[in-house]
Amino acid sequence: MGKDERYDVVIIGGGPNGMATAAYLAKSKLSVCVLEEKTECGGACETQEPIPGVRIYPHAMLMYASPAPGFDQLELYKYGFRMNWDPMDPLTPEATSMACTDGWRRYTDKDMEGWGKLAGLFGTPPYTKELLRATFWCPPHPPEVEVTDDNVPYMQVYKEHQPEIWSPELRQGTMFDILDEYCETEHWKTAMAYAAWASGAAGHWEGVAIPAIHCVQLLILTNTGRTSYPRGGLHGYFHAIHRCAVAHGAVVRTCCPADEILIDDGRAVGVRLKEHAAIGGRNIWANKAVISACDVHQTFLKLVGPKHLDPGIIRKIKDISLKNQTLYVSQYLVKKPLRYNAKFAEFSDTRYVGPNKYPWGGIYPCDSREIYYADVADCDSYKTKPTLPPEQKMWFQAPSLAFDPSDCQGYHPKGHITAPIEMALTSPDYHVEGEDAIDKYRDELGQYLTQCHSSMFDGLDEDNIIHHWFATGRDVEYRNSGLIGGTWAGSRHCEDQLWENRPIPELARYRSPVEGLYHAHQTSGHPGGLCLMAIPYNLMHILIEDGIVEPAEWWYPAPQYIPQEGKISADPNKKSKV
Repeated sequence: MGKDERYDVVIIGGGPNGMATAAYLAKSKLSVCVLEEKTECGGACETQEPIPGVRIYPHAMLMYASPAPGFDQLELYKYGFRMNWDPMDPLTPEATSMACTDGWRRYTDKDMEGWGKLAGLFGTPPYTKELLRATFWCPPHPPEVEVTDDNVPYMQVYKEHQPEIWSPELRQGTMFDILDEYCETEHWKTAMAYAAWASGAAGHWEGVAIPAIHCVQLLILTNTGRTSYPRGGLHGYFHAIHRCAVAHGAVVRTCCPADEILIDDGRAVGVRLKEHAAIGGRNIWANKAVISACDVHQTFLKLVGPKHLDPGIIRKIKDISLKNQTLYVSQYLVKKPLRYNAKFAEFSDTRYVGPNKYPWGGIYPCDSREIYYADVADCDSYKTKPTLPPEQKMWFQAPSLAFDPSDCQGYHPKGHITAPIEMALTSPDYHVEGEDAIDKYRDELGQYLTQCHSSMFDGLDEDNIIHHWFATGRDVEYRNSGLIGGTWAGSRHCEDQLWENRPIPELARYRSPVEGLYHAHQTSGHPGGLCLMAIPYNLMHILIEDGIVEPAEWWYPAPQYIPQEGKISADPNKKSKV
């Protein structure tokens, strides 16, 4: 192997965004090299084996991607991707109930009717896939286009298919504002708002009501994600996207951390590897583009650095808000399976799901938005260790029925492995006692988490617990350097950091102030989070506009995509702009 290597495109970061981008570009006949600092790729789509025979998902276990164009554009079924695409369960009384401090509370027909209406289920025909793609799988408009209520993609879809829903409030209000109009019960609204907050766009932020609602709908609607998980979890998905990239010729270099993005006369021309990399000290040259799939701070404050950027851009990047929350993921290995406590005995037989009959916990407690706001204050206002009593702290459990009977995660000869349980806590970056303060409370925090979960489950006593694994925000960042703030959502998905402003206007369309340098990461690209293949798909529009890649017959753009003036249109059916 020569000292240096040369490709059309060099991608920094082998997580889900970097690898999917590599798959798109390699299928487009470009030579691509992916540089990953860890011993294996995958990023947050990771499966760990903390003790022999136990496999857990420490980060991503929920999939927000069923409508993604990439499933058919990249033909992932050819590379081993398997998923149950239509897992809707019958709406029995036990399935139509939310967990509250006094037990189960049922939601109503009006709740479901309003939620279904916002999801496009009552259109003729239903337009759910088009609606969700317009919200997440569509690049932001060009800078010369003023964003209005009429041209926001999801607003266009509502106006076309159900004009009676369309109103400026859809774009201007909070999720609670919209749910108060369309739904009925407080516990339903509270649960959905918490699910949105844990997914990136919170229920109390103005201007992101529909993105907040739709990120939850990606999880709970039939054919668009309700308890739909790939075989093998999110790492199973990643294996398919990795195989796809490699099958089309992409070169993947692990144990190859980047030291510097090489810039010549204002243009990104390659990447220099760190001396301790597997091929240490070498330059990997890029003929067409360098794409960073690691976080916005690492990309521009470290790999590019201030000598290549205007001081104003540096200040804006440093000021990007990470105030949201960090999701702490707990998983237990227990001698005897967990069981609902007496307060939740009403559906005790039918709320145990999956091959090993684990409790299907859902979100707890969902009593009212007052509990939700108290939880938000705990994370964003007090910025310290949790202050709420354990019985009032909100959390959710990933549905156990995600585990297929043949999935090794669902069984262990010495005990039972619970589904992941997630809780929102203060981001380490904003902790009042410093970024590493959480280490002081680690043992205390573990006990607190168990107390919180014991509000609903029996069996979390010392005699029954074999192991309790949980990751602090700093643990998460250490394992996956792209997850700044310890959260996979990456920065706030609020009105001033969404779409054409995400996270600052100069980075909103994946380009950067450095010519030939693009950014493909949830801390910068819209929409962020685990809308898998959204950022790579949206980025493809921009790379086509800039002449980096030419679309093939399998490519199709977002219907609401607007080409930038003076660029090549990413829509093969439209002439290039002059």
